[in-house]
Amino acid sequence: MLFGAHVSIAGGLPNAPLNAAKLGCEIFQMFTRSPQGGWVAPLDEKIAKEFKANCHRLSGVPPHGGNKKSGQKMWVIHAPYFINFASANPRIKHASISVIRQELERGTMLGAAYLMAHLGSYKDLGEEKGFIQLVDGLAKMLKDYKGSTQFLVEISAGAGSIIGKSFEEIGKIIHHPKLKKYNIGVCYDTQHGFAGGYDIRAPKAVEETLKKFDKEIGLENLKMSHCNDSKTEFNSHRDRHEHIGDGKIGLAGFKALLTNKKLANVNFILETEPEGVIKDLEILKKIRG
Repeated sequence: MLFGAHVSIAGGLPNAPLNAAKLGCEIFQMFTRSPQGGWVAPLDEKIAKEFKANCHRLSGVPPHGGNKKSGQKMWVIHAPYFINFASANPRIKHASISVIRQELERGTMLGAAYLMAHLGSYKDLGEEKGFIQLVDGLAKMLKDYKGSTQFLVEISAGAGSIIGKSFEEIGKIIHHPKLKKYNIGVCYDTQHGFAGGYDIRAPKAVEETLKKFDKEIGLENLKMSHCNDSKTEFNSHRDRHEHIGDGKIGLAGFKALLTNKKLANVNFILETEPEGVIKDLEILKKIRG
């Protein structure tokens, strides 16, 4: 079980692992392009080589003390926010397919383990038509993909018609006959799951949530998790992250989650506000012991 955070690529992609090391990350997440669309960070073999070299550099002494780290152990990519595979707008639908495919290819160049994405919303087409378009779009996107970066679906907090708000729905997507051969994995998010009605505030609640996940999705498909406390109440269906221990999940919840043996090999990445990330990492590492 390793811990890290979402970091900036300001100044170029090779800066991301250096930014991660400064925070004391063991792993990290980044965007490889502007999350809102527009500018795309350049990437070629030279940049990819420099990026990977920086990932493996000794990071020195982290700001909170401790010994030298031997570089970053894993890095992942978060897809841009404008993705919507169920959009009625052809431009958005086709952009979603092509951008995610590009991001998978870019991730392979950079040696990223995973690319995770929110899939969009059914609000345009309704759930029945939207689901058919979603499955067809994902199949088109993954056709003949031979790269090493694995595609993950991220659970949502469940507001409105957002796709991916329940284990049942995610299971239906990744195990669909048109998609199961593509080995799509899942990225859990502690805040999104909590806001979506999956409790993790005590050991028994964690066990129950993992049992439901295993039944509908399969725990073997849980590849990583975002690690965020929640500003909003349980089952609120609102996406609002909080620093570890300062929210409605609370420290006891994270202790229950991170000490569950079923999650021993799952890595956790913070998406909390930058100014408190070093402290959040310290808390997570202390729980791990």
